Amino acid sequence: MNINSVINLDDVRQLARRQLPRIAFDFIDGGVDDELCLRRNREAFERHRLVPRYLRNVTMRDQSVRLFGRTYSSPIGISPTGLAGLWRPGADLMQAAAAREANVPFLLSSASNDALEDVVAVAPEHVWFQMYCTSDESINADLVRRAAKAGAFALVVSVDVPVNANRERNRRNGFSRPFRMTPAVALEALGHPAWVLRYLRTGGLPMMKNWAPYAPAGADAQQVADLYGTLTPAPMVAWPHLQAIRKAWTGPLLIKGLMHPQDAREAAGLGVDGLIVSNHGGRQLDTAPSPLDMLADIRAQVGDRIELILDSGVRRGSDVVIARCLGARSAIFGRPALHGVAAAGQRGVARVLEIMRKEIDMVMAQIGCSAFNDLDASYLLASMRAPASTRAVPQE
Repeated sequence: MNINSVINLDDVRQLARRQLPRIAFDFIDGGVDDELCLRRNREAFERHRLVPRYLRNVTMRDQSVRLFGRTYSSPIGISPTGLAGLWRPGADLMQAAAAREANVPFLLSSASNDALEDVVAVAPEHVWFQMYCTSDESINADLVRRAAKAGAFALVVSVDVPVNANRERNRRNGFSRPFRMTPAVALEALGHPAWVLRYLRTGGLPMMKNWAPYAPAGADAQQVADLYGTLTPAPMVAWPHLQAIRKAWTGPLLIKGLMHPQDAREAAGLGVDGLIVSNHGGRQLDTAPSPLDMLADIRAQVGDRIELILDSGVRRGSDVVIARCLGARSAIFGRPALHGVAAAGQRGVARVLEIMRKEIDMVMAQIGCSAFNDLDASYLLASMRAPASTRAVPQE
């Protein structure tokens, strides 16, 4: 099987698994503690049923969405994922290029290996820059300044990492700071020679280039990673930090990771433009609810004041359709894009996006909806069975 013959995103995952040593694959694939949240994210989608409507003309179907004044071809995007260069050198640039070609957003992690300025130059209208607030307010302000100067379309502030999580797969594999290629890791990695050759040819651990300017002159990749580890997580981050960013950033501003409806309402009052409803892909709090289960309550709190984007557990086109029915404008995913870039570089990411686009189109036709924006709760079985006073009214 190669990237051209894959049928679904799990096929891409299996290709990546063959390419990567266990320490690298598990970093992508794993969650925290007992990994219950990983399963919960998928189970949330599996509980929903889409009720098809037939005898409707669905010859022409439109899945484009408009977000913050820009129209994208599909209601999907690539979530921010750090250290992507460890899976394939240049991975951030490859993901940005694939997103540009598919006309969807790419959320660049501040923990990327390729520099913010270089990635935005590849896809200026498609790159949204994701940042964590650090313990150094001058660095926070400089990251915002750099994103604006580079021309990033939107700024995304992740708020769901107050402390490092208990990622047991990483601990068992020895993936910790400082990272060392131990004999056991090296022996297992030899079963994946292409990855080993790339790793050695590029000098080992890739540089986190966004953070190099804040390190001492001449700092190597490990020293820059250590600096990042001292600045983040930052448990003191609170609403005043968001207020300062809102004041400094004039473009679209999103918060990623809020799950409580009251927090969502406060964010709307602060003047943010969107929320990415996410539990960090099950990588922070193992007992957290799935974002899908929180969507309706959050939408009820914020109304139409801000856009909602779903993240965590999205693996099928039907997942994106369900998310829209429950109040999200679009959905994003991170692991499948990493699987794609690990398996086949930019072509792999493009294939992931193509599969999702085709699945969304097929599901829309199957349920009798010709425009993605027309989807609402009336397409869900649960809505049909709700009391008449609470049942969703189809949009005109």
